[in-house]
Formats: sequence, C-alpha cells, structure tokens
Amino acid sequence: MTGTTARRTVASMAVSAALACSTACTGAGGPGGSGESTGPIGSAAPSASAPPSSRPPALTGPSADALRAVERATGRAGSARVESTTVMGRELSLAAEGALGWDDGLTGTLTITYTGGTTAETMRRLGTTAMEARYLPDAYYARMGDEFAERLDGRHWIKYVYEDLEDLDGGAGAGFADQMRSTTPNQAVKLLLTAGDVRKVGEETTRGRRTTHWSGTVGGATEQTVDIWVDDRALLVKKVERGRTKTGELTQTAYYSDYGVTVPAARPPAADTTDFKELLASQGS
Repeated sequence: MTGTTARRTVASMAVSAALACSTACTGAGGPGGSGESTGPIGSAAPSASAPPSSRPPALTGPSADALRAVERATGRAGSARVESTTVMGRELSLAAEGALGWDDGLTGTLTITYTGGTTAETMRRLGTTAMEARYLPDAYYARMGDEFAERLDGRHWIKYVYEDLEDLDGGAGAGFADQMRSTTPNQAVKLLLTAGDVRKVGEETTRGRRTTHWSGTVGGATEQTVDIWVDDRALLVKKVERGRTKTGELTQTAYYSDYGVTVPAARPPAADTTDFKELLASQGS
C-alpha cells in the first residue's frame, strides 16, 4: 500500500467511525450522511430554535397533554439502557447497545456493530466489524481495532470534539454538536408534537410491557414518520423513525429500559487517543 493510499485509508476509517457513532445516537446522517441540516433522523423538520413563522401549529388537546407528560417523564429519568438498529439506505446499517445519560449533556457508552452497507464493507476490509463509542458532554470517542492502531502509532481511540466537527470543510458537520447533545428519548416526543396528524394507534404489548402506541408524520423538505410506544409510567419503551437520505430509506428502531441506570463514561487514556481534526490535517484531508 502506497503512502498516499495508507493516508486516505486512515482518513476514510476515521470519517466512517464518526458516521457510525453519530448514527447510533441520532439516526442523522452526520458527516457524509443526508447532506442536510438534520433533526434526529436526517429530516428537515423545524427545530426548537426555528422562527415562529416556520414552525407548524402546536399540538393541543388530550393528545398533546399525554405526549408532554411523556416528554417530561422521560427527560426527568436522566438515563436508560438502549438497544437500537439503524439502516441508512445503501450506505450503512448497524446495531448498537449500551447505556446513555442526558442530565448534563450526552454521556454514556455504546457497542456499535456494523451489519451492512458500503461503509460497513470498507470497515470490514480493514479488520473492524465493531467498535466501542464513549460519549461525553464535549466530545465522543471511537475505539478502533488493532489494525487501525498499527497505522496510527499504536493508538486505538479517535476523539471527535463537537465544535471541531462543526468546522469541517463544506459544512459537513453543521448542527452536529446540537444534534449529539440533544440526543435523548424525549426528543422523539418533541418531534412528534410538531406533527399535524398525531394519533393514538392503540394499546399494545411491547417487550412484555403494556404500552400505548402513538404515531405521526413530520416534515420539512422531506417527510418523516415517528412512532413511539409508552408504558404506564409515561416512559418510552420503543421508538421507530423513518425517513429518507440521499442513499435511500432510513429507519431507526430503538428500545429503552432501566431508566435511571448509572452510566459510566470514562475518558480514554490520552496516550492511546488521537484527535480527529489533527488526524485529518496530518492526512492532508
């Protein structure tokens, strides 16, 4: 492998890891994803900071009251165990499992397994089929495999500072910090509250728990459907979001349990870590 090819390979793996870590949490395209300033799943739905004239009418009535109770209860819980699967068209599919907290920014640890797509194939060819992601309020870290470490002076971890990602050339990381910091189960409820067609689908059993199923369609430039299943404590048990990216259909399904669980999020050793921004600069990317 030539020096130029090796440098491109390292840079490609770093960007692929960034995409996987962000997708596992947000469902959004992140770097190299949908190419839009996205909501939790790559939609162009109006954000909470959008001008009042651009927001849809606020949902009112019993449905709104019920969903706001879910938003409050889930937000107050502060943490949960998470299992999710995400498919981003032809680009990437993955599974993630771990625990996340949101009392003071996003924290937690997920094990992310590549299950398909062009990104997964690239990573597999380079010896990486799964990685650990650690989320802290200012940055997140991805632990790559030994083969990657061999190309990078023995260091396994890549550090992605949110503000650095915002500054990526071409605006690839636009809104990235806000997306990652606001990744909590109640964000799906906030998104659903902007839907004009919210409806209570009915009562269902979800993973052995009696739940109420809600559904709605939100959208800006692209439409997105959001479904949530809520237990008798007004806590999310399941969430499904569907939309589109430039590479095809995007679907994310997440299950939540053990609300209030203690969430470890230790910063990896500095000696075993390289900074993403510095890495790209050194690769000439």
